[in-house]
Amino acid sequence: MTKLTLTGGVWSATPTPLDDQGRVDVPSVHRLVEHHIRMGCTGVMLAGTCGEGPWLTAANREALVKAAVAASAGRLRIALQVTDNSAARTLHNVEQAAQWGAELAVVAQPFFFINATPARLLGYCQEIARHAALPMGYYDRGKASAYMLPEPELAEVAAEPNYVMIKDSSQIPTRRDLFVAARRDKPGLILLDGDEFDCVSSLRAGFDGVLLGGSIFNAGLAHRIIRAVRAGDLAEAQRVQERMNDLMWRVYGGPKIECWMSGLKELLVQMGLFSTRHNLLGFPLTDHCRRQIADALSGADGLGYRADLLEPALRAWPRPQ
Repeated sequence: MTKLTLTGGVWSATPTPLDDQGRVDVPSVHRLVEHHIRMGCTGVMLAGTCGEGPWLTAANREALVKAAVAASAGRLRIALQVTDNSAARTLHNVEQAAQWGAELAVVAQPFFFINATPARLLGYCQEIARHAALPMGYYDRGKASAYMLPEPELAEVAAEPNYVMIKDSSQIPTRRDLFVAARRDKPGLILLDGDEFDCVSSLRAGFDGVLLGGSIFNAGLAHRIIRAVRAGDLAEAQRVQERMNDLMWRVYGGPKIECWMSGLKELLVQMGLFSTRHNLLGFPLTDHCRRQIADALSGADGLGYRADLLEPALRAWPRPQ
């Protein structure tokens, strides 16, 4: 296995562009990659939750990875979320990811797991780490998963040599601190915050960066949060975090996130990155959400979001016809 040296910064758990028939839209994948590079992102995780990975067909997953790898040409780290219901199936997914050109595979708690004892869950994670054809990332979803790994077993997972990156979306301080302690014993382990509504806490604790579903449009703000925390200006970091939260609520349909995937893809269509807002999860798009997105892009909201984040994308890409 080739040793992979990773860095932190801003990573993106990117959404997947689909055409009206639900197939991966390859031209939009190329625009997506260029956009992330232009926004200074370190890497993208394909087919995660935000990427609708558990609902993509095998053919779509292959097309997505191959298109992203070709478009990146080594300029962007390409990771693939490979979680499945057994270690054997997950390892097969890792082998495919390697064949398609991904550099890193990411596993979370299984989607469906019988006899999910702590020992069985630990064994699942260890078998994957020890036999994977690629370096691995571990995605901790905490209580959002049906199978939360207890912290003693989680510490053993973090200590596995082939887990080289952690995405922590648990929102649980003791799990965050566990990962920081694991990094002290395993230098080179990259810690990325997955809670986009509170990046500051993990960055203050010593995380190396963020891996966010919203990075495709809020990477600039995320960079500003990271810089402010590293400079010790926590008041500025929190101010930018609140601004980023407000923008995300406008895109996602408010604090209840009722337009999550549909609003996100509508924004990307209006930015000229995606050709359709087709999503596999059935999220509605309200008129209010659509107007707020349009107002942010045009500057009609008077809040400066266009200048902060979106205007460079509009200059760079014409809207697909």
